[in-house]
Amino acid sequence: MLTRFAVTNYRGFDKRIELDLSTPKDYQFNTYAIKDGVIKNAIIYGPNGCGKTNLSLAIFDIVNHLSQKWKKATYYDNFVYSGSSSKVVSFEYTFLFGRDIIQYDYTKNDRGMLVRESLQCNGKSVFRKDDTLTLDESQFKMNDSVKVDLEKSSNAISIVNYLLTSFPLQKDHYLLKLRDFVASMLWFRCLEQREFIGLETAVYYLNDYIISNGFVQEFADFLEKVSDQRFDFSPTSADDKALLCNINGSAVVFDEIASTGTRSLTLLFFWVKHLQDASFVFIDEFDAFYHFKLSFEVCKLLFSHDCQVLLSSHNTYLMTNDLLRPDCNFVMNGNAVKPLSDSTEKELRFGHNIEKLYRGGTFDT
Repeated sequence: MLTRFAVTNYRGFDKRIELDLSTPKDYQFNTYAIKDGVIKNAIIYGPNGCGKTNLSLAIFDIVNHLSQKWKKATYYDNFVYSGSSSKVVSFEYTFLFGRDIIQYDYTKNDRGMLVRESLQCNGKSVFRKDDTLTLDESQFKMNDSVKVDLEKSSNAISIVNYLLTSFPLQKDHYLLKLRDFVASMLWFRCLEQREFIGLETAVYYLNDYIISNGFVQEFADFLEKVSDQRFDFSPTSADDKALLCNINGSAVVFDEIASTGTRSLTLLFFWVKHLQDASFVFIDEFDAFYHFKLSFEVCKLLFSHDCQVLLSSHNTYLMTNDLLRPDCNFVMNGNAVKPLSDSTEKELRFGHNIEKLYRGGTFDT
């Protein structure tokens, strides 16, 4: 699980910004949102332009150089904060894998090339690379010529990737756990256009995916469960490319009558079918086209999965103890992102109306 993340000099962030998921409080309700002492489910709120999307993209920078999964083609445009004299961005990750605490830090230049990289396991340095390479040779024995080649490498190869491909590792090795976690991370959103990073390598046509996998009735049940919409889909064959709905005896193409919000639910259905393979999921502005009650139902569905799920939203209707807890509701403003539980001296209990307190200015955000 991801326990802490920080980034410096990235896009619109002129200073270091940190998201800490490692210090949940001792609330005795909605305990499903906490796993192994780490916040598993959270929603990040904040005004327009505060950087919620940039924070989510920064978290997924690690996918761009440790994984071969789908990448965002324009990701390195405006990569470095434009007001800074420094031309590098620094990333800091802390992961918990069983008993192993992995701290992975690296710096990239404005072209996305690695400049510095270091990794620690349980507080002990595994390697550090800047102008030279320092390696724990009790774990990884490397001759001097290989070190020199890595130090002088013009393509700035990741030392993590080199160790993964060059040394035999036991199946429970912390580097393999890191690799598998990163390869299973997923970021997506559905606004003017649909975008995703990680987890999958292929591009799908959603209707074709639903039909070819025999998910038509399951999709209809999904729409009814989360949004109370009932669609009577026509029988399909494997060669069909469009979903048809029966309306008073007439067959109508689903995409032509579905609302923007319902089409967004089609994308959500696709990714929900993949969440059993995901480790960490961030959905940016997940409810941009949802009714507030639909947003609540979608949250319950997403949070029922075993993977770590973070969402960003403007919908303070979700800021309720009926869904999460004060330590799982984060507010972002400027270069700070803090849970509500750390934003007030008031003792927060299950019976408190958190949204009302937030709108009333109780929290220092």
